[in-house]
Parts: sequence; structure tokens; C-alpha cells
Amino acid sequence: MIRTPQDLKTYRNELKKAIENAFLRDTLDNFSSAYKESRAAAFAGMDLESLVREIARSKDASVSGLEELFLTFKVHAESAGIQVHSAGNASEANAVICDIARSHGVRNIIKSKSMTAEETFLNDALEKKGMHVTETDLGEWIIQQRREGPSHMVMPAIHLSRGQVAELFTRVTGSYQNPDDISEMVRTARKLLRKAYFEADMGISGANFAIADSGTIGIVTNEGNARLVTTLPPVHVALIGYDKLVPDLKTALRILEVLPKNATGQIISTYVSWISGANECAPGPKGFKEMHIVFLDNGRLALARNPMFRQALRCIRCGACANVCPIYRLVGGHNYGHVYIGAIGLILTYFYHGKNNARAIVQNCLNCQTCKGICPAGIDLPFLIKEVYRTVLKEDRKRPMKNMLLSKALKNRKRFHFLLRKAALAQKPLRKDAHFIRHLPLFFIKEQHFRSLPALAPIPFRDQWERLFVPLENPRFRVAVFGGCLVDFVYPEQGRALLELFKAYHVSAEYPTDQTCCGLPALMTGEKDTAQELAIQNTRAMRASEFDFVLTLCASCGSHIKENYPKLFGDQPDVCEEVSKLSNKLIDFSSFMVDVLEVRREDFTDTTSKATYHAPCHLCRGLGVVDAPKSLMTSAGLDCLPMEKEDVCCGLGGSYSFDFPEISAQLLQEKLDNAEASGAEILLTDCPGCVLQLRGGVNAQKRNLRVQHLVEAVAERKKKDT
Repeated sequence: MIRTPQDLKTYRNELKKAIENAFLRDTLDNFSSAYKESRAAAFAGMDLESLVREIARSKDASVSGLEELFLTFKVHAESAGIQVHSAGNASEANAVICDIARSHGVRNIIKSKSMTAEETFLNDALEKKGMHVTETDLGEWIIQQRREGPSHMVMPAIHLSRGQVAELFTRVTGSYQNPDDISEMVRTARKLLRKAYFEADMGISGANFAIADSGTIGIVTNEGNARLVTTLPPVHVALIGYDKLVPDLKTALRILEVLPKNATGQIISTYVSWISGANECAPGPKGFKEMHIVFLDNGRLALARNPMFRQALRCIRCGACANVCPIYRLVGGHNYGHVYIGAIGLILTYFYHGKNNARAIVQNCLNCQTCKGICPAGIDLPFLIKEVYRTVLKEDRKRPMKNMLLSKALKNRKRFHFLLRKAALAQKPLRKDAHFIRHLPLFFIKEQHFRSLPALAPIPFRDQWERLFVPLENPRFRVAVFGGCLVDFVYPEQGRALLELFKAYHVSAEYPTDQTCCGLPALMTGEKDTAQELAIQNTRAMRASEFDFVLTLCASCGSHIKENYPKLFGDQPDVCEEVSKLSNKLIDFSSFMVDVLEVRREDFTDTTSKATYHAPCHLCRGLGVVDAPKSLMTSAGLDCLPMEKEDVCCGLGGSYSFDFPEISAQLLQEKLDNAEASGAEILLTDCPGCVLQLRGGVNAQKRNLRVQHLVEAVAERKKKDT
């Protein structure tokens, strides 16, 4: 039985141990890098966006009619000689399968890889009844011998070294196994498994598809073991979640077109088996195999009726959300999920295994959006993770103190800004220099030694606006500036640099002073009501209909306004329409300079500097802006040097870096190492939050890098006479 920490303190201790495992980090890092290349090659020449939209539509249609699809499947399957069962929960499913085994006097069982069977802990239930179960997928067989759960949905033993596997094989076989002779270890496993195949009384499988209009199941594998499991024994039982139901073969084939490519970067899987009806089998009753299919609910049908969370049932179990997750890459699946791992696991754990198992792990999300960008079914994973966290808090009826303080402060703009101004005065004894404070009292923030924290600006940007504002006649564009908390109260120099460029390009700017925090910090901590209230405040303050654009220097604010504002009011059409006006007018700095103003190289000085670029998560994935920043750097005379993993999160994640400093520190370390390795003098980014993390890390670690927001570097190089 898998045990997952149920409180944050215990969970963080587990994470610290995992981070110290250098082999695990290197293995997952190497896999992640290779996966991105192989996936890109596998999808080359394909219209992936259209495929994702099509799969999302087809899965949504299936999810909306799961019970009808089940009845249709049942009619066709039973007419072909299959016995179809339904189970409301894990215990019922295990009981049905145990009863089938008992009625046939089953002693030995072979199994192919099945996440649904992992979900119900089926092996434990069968073994308690005195039956011997052998996993036949090599990775599953390895972790079965170790009494572990899978660390990845597709590659269950990816966390183990060849040395660990050789040691295991030596113990199991009683003879020494050479860790450098992988082929021999595979042959050894095959010899052991061959005996299990021939002695098996029953085979158990899962399925990737259950096709309603024919009663057919489809199984996708790379080892061929599922074909043997489903054909050799006289009895075959398939345990399938209701979410695997699809209406027809065409829908299944469209998913199959994406599944192996997104899972491991393969063009196709080695084996795809389609099973329709009870096949001939000499040892079986009347010369035919006895076949049973058990459909598992375990919360799926209720999930299908939930307008917010139902999209989670689109998941095709490719595991890609783990492949690209920077947190999974550091700590592995045993620390980034319960049974189901990765981003989808943080969501499904709550529904399939309860809030106690979800409580701690669901907080471990950077909101970097990498999982959302890779999902072949278009599931908005980061948003749903935060919704699960909010639901857990609501059910626990225990709001953390930081949530209550944050909500109370943010809801009242004047109070919030008053507190920030007072904090700017109170920090004076703690300042290290003009830019950083020495530290905060430890009862506020612990374990932040990996970076220096910025000092609040003596005069916020909003208080400088009246002095800086210059009215323009017949401007090219009228722009409202959404500052965000960091530009406003920490880095007003970024706002001043923007105004210099606006003046040079004859753009009229306004800074609506009723604007406040975008609300992302509230949403990240599960305070949806506060996030909604702030969205309404900002929508009214920004008066988007009066301007050509609403520009922000903060990628996080921009992504939240663009993507989440309409989602927050999905059940309130009138409010959704109002906030969408602001969302539709929003643009980031780089896109405005490149796509709207169409800046040219001759607009800037002849000086060049070696610079590299960190792509903010919420810019490159949230807003989908990838090329504009580098194009702007080139126009401004910056020699843009490539940086390894430029689009991997820097580790800030808003309050995440305070809740999980050990992970934040590791991600920051890697980012700065890669920046230095590029040979650049300047590290540029398009988000003040990333500036806070990167500049703080450079200062604390005394690195020889200059960290700037792109707007500052561009303004410095703008010719003054144009």
C-alpha cells in the first residue's frame, strides 16, 4: 500500500531527501532533455494544435455520456461472449475480481501494466486471498519485487539505477547479476516470467480504450506482455476505468496517433492489441477463453458531472505532464503523486484517494504551465490543481493564517497599498544596500538564504506617475499600463524605462491608479473569492474600452489576466464578458515593441553587449510569446547568446519559493549555472518576478552577472534623438 505524507512538514522532509539523490536528479534530467527532442521529432510536420483540439472535443463528448457509452459497450461485449461488471469503488472492483478468481480455483495470476489496478491496490487484495500475482511488464515486475509503486505512469522503474536493478536480480535469482550487462538481466527476467506465463490460471490487464459500438478493448504496449497475458491463461479479466470509454474506433485511433509520441517520443508503440469477444482457448470452458471486463467508477461518474473538473477525465495516461515538470525532475514520482503521478496525479488523487492523500502534494505546483503546454488533451492542469487545493482547504475548514492575512489585505486596495508604504519605511533598519534587505525576521520567512530579497522602493511607481506623465497630441496609440505589485512597489525603474520608450515612439500612456494586485497570489493559495474580487476591481479600474492596448511588464500578471480572468467567472456570463474586455486588450511589452511599434535596429545605438535570455513561464506558455523577446534583443543591439533550458522555471512561482524553498533554490541554482555557461554578461527576462528571483540569486551567490528586465536594457540602448 502506498503511503503519502498528509501534512506539509512531513512532505517537505521527504522532498529534501529526494533532492539529495543525485542519481535520481541526473536520470530524470537526462530523460527530460532527450524526451523534448524525440517528441519534437515525432510530431514534426503534424498540426499538433488541431489534434489537441480534436482530442479534447472527442473526450469531452465521451465524458458527457459515460453511462450511455457503458450500456452500449455492455450490449455489444456480452453479445460477443464477454461478461461485463461495474464497480462503484476500489473495494468493489477488487471483490469482483477476487470472486472470479476464487470461482475458477485460481492460484497463479499474471498481470500486464495497469494504472487502474494500481489505483485499487488490486495485487494486495489478491495476495491477501492467497493468490500469487506476477507483473509481466519488466518495469512493473521490478517494482513489484521491491514492494514499491510506480514512479511514472509509462516508465514505472525509471527511478532505479542499473546497479539497484542488478542487486535486486541477484537477490531474486540467487546468482550474481552484472549491472553492466543489461541484456543478460533482461534475459534473466524473461526466463523467470516465461514460467509464470505457462503456470498462470488467470490473466489481468487494463486497457487504453473501451470502444462502445463494438464492445472492443484496445491495449497499447511496448513489450508484448499484454498479448501473452490476455491470450495464454483460460481466464482474462480487464479492469478499466469508465473514462476509457470512447464511442468508436475512429476516436480511439485519433488518440492512438498522439499517445506514443507524447508519452515517450516514439512514432508508434510496438504492440497494439484489439480484443473483441471471447477467443478460442483449449483449456477454457467449452474450448473458449472466459473473459470478464470490470468497469471502475471510483469517483469518475461524479467527476464527469462536475463542470469544473470533468476535463481531468480527458487524460489519456501518456505521463507527459511528469516528463516536462521541473519538480518531478528533481524529486521523482514517489514524491510527486500518490498512485497517479505528475500534474494529473495532483488532481486525481483527491477524487480517487481522498483529500488526506492530496492535502500536501497538491500544494507542490509552481504554476509554470509546462504541463498544460504538453497535454495532448488540452487539460488546464495548473488551474485545476489550484481548484483542488481550494477544495481541500474548504473541506478541512482550516484556512492557513497566511491565506487569511493575504485575503484581508488584498481585498481592500487602499489598505494593501498603505501596508506596502509602511513596510517600505519599516524596512530601513534591515536594508543591506539600496536594492536588497539583509533578511526578514525568521518568524516571517525561513530558509531564504539561497537568494537576497529586494527592498521595497522608497517611492512607488504610482506616486511618481504625476511627475513623469507628459501629455501627447495625436499619439500613435493610447495605452493603459498595468503595473503589477512588483513594478509598482519594488521596481519602479522598470516603469520609468517603459515611459521613456513610449515618449520616444509617441505613445500616450495612462496609469490608472485604482488598479491593484492582479489576484494571482490569491488564486495560487486557493483564495478564489479574493481573486474574483480583484479581477473585478482591476477590470473597472483599467477601463480597457478607452484604450488601444493594456500593456503589462509582468508576464505573470499578463497571463493571469488573459487566461484566468474569464475562467474565474465561467458561470457568470455578464461578469465574464466584462473581464474579457480587459483580457482581450492585454499585451506584453515585447509583443508591443515588435509587433505593434515594429522597432528597427537603426532606432538603437551601435553598442553591443553579450546577453542571454530567461523565458518567463507565463510569457512563453501562458501568453504564448516566444520569438518577440529575442527579436527585440537583436533589434536593440544585444548579442543574444543561447542558454540551455531557457524556458525552464527559475523557481519563484510567487509564494511557492517560500513554501518549498529547497526546490526553488535548486531550480535557481541550475538557471544561474546555465546563464553563466552561456558566456553572457547580462541575464535578461520579461517578468519582474523572475528579476526578483534571478537578481536575488546573483547577489546572494556573488555571481558575475547583471540581471535586468528587458525593458531596462532596451531603454538604455534607445537613441535619444529618434
